[in-house]
Amino acid sequence: MEQEQVFKRRLKSFPNLKAEDFQHPWDRQASNALQSIPGFEYLISKLMEHGFEQFFRITNLASNIHVKGKMFPRLREMLRLATRILDMDEPDLYITTDPMPNAYTYGRTKPFIVLTSGLVEAMGEEELFFVLGHELGHIKCGHVLYKTMARNFKLVLEIAASATLGLSTLISTGLELALFDWERKSELSSDRCGMICVQSQSAANSAFMKLGAGSPKLYHEMDEVEFLKQIRSYEDATDHSFLNKTYTALISAHMSHPFLIMRAKHLDNWIQSGDFSKVTGISHLDVKDDAEAALRAE
Repeated sequence: MEQEQVFKRRLKSFPNLKAEDFQHPWDRQASNALQSIPGFEYLISKLMEHGFEQFFRITNLASNIHVKGKMFPRLREMLRLATRILDMDEPDLYITTDPMPNAYTYGRTKPFIVLTSGLVEAMGEEELFFVLGHELGHIKCGHVLYKTMARNFKLVLEIAASATLGLSTLISTGLELALFDWERKSELSSDRCGMICVQSQSAANSAFMKLGAGSPKLYHEMDEVEFLKQIRSYEDATDHSFLNKTYTALISAHMSHPFLIMRAKHLDNWIQSGDFSKVTGISHLDVKDDAEAALRAE
């Protein structure tokens, strides 16, 4: 299936695209901070030693539907196109029954992506393509091992504690907070990868709005102009006060993802700054639509 048959518009591919080309600086900084924590590499080794990847792969294969062959060919072609655009190998893709719109990636040596039925139901094709690009970004950036640890931190800690007579629990709080901090910041890199893949800010914004609004009954009333106003006023509400910064840090300390509006804001900044164009060679004007023009006209 050719590109124009997957979507109405032709999408640009990026041979030799590297994670460093688009990785968010906060992601790099948080990764370095995480690796400098004493005991972190030991816990990672325990994670691998106990075969978490194989456990999750077998569980996934036994309970979810594999997108393969004639099973969900439209999704399969979307995944193929996304990997061609991002110049990477094609991972396995699965669908699981879960009303919550979500997607996640597991597996370091042989990664796989899982989309929930709630996500497939909620998203249009270009929005879903953005999400696929986002998940592929986690693979491209080498996030998957650390994210597996973050999702199973308490279990990994229990395994390590039994091997070290409880000494590993002494570093648990600081490491857990650092791990959550990195995980939130890694999402910003993956959003950029999703944008490189879909090449439409409107599609990305629409995906964000649907994840935030929740109810399908409201989707037809979404307004991207109002959403752009909200994300561009986000810093005015949170970043100019030390107290607001403190509240934000406390609220988000144990969150695995950044605030949704913050994600949209960082992606918008990347596009507006011209850095997206530097990476892709695509003008920022070509990834915007009528919503941007309407906002400028007000």
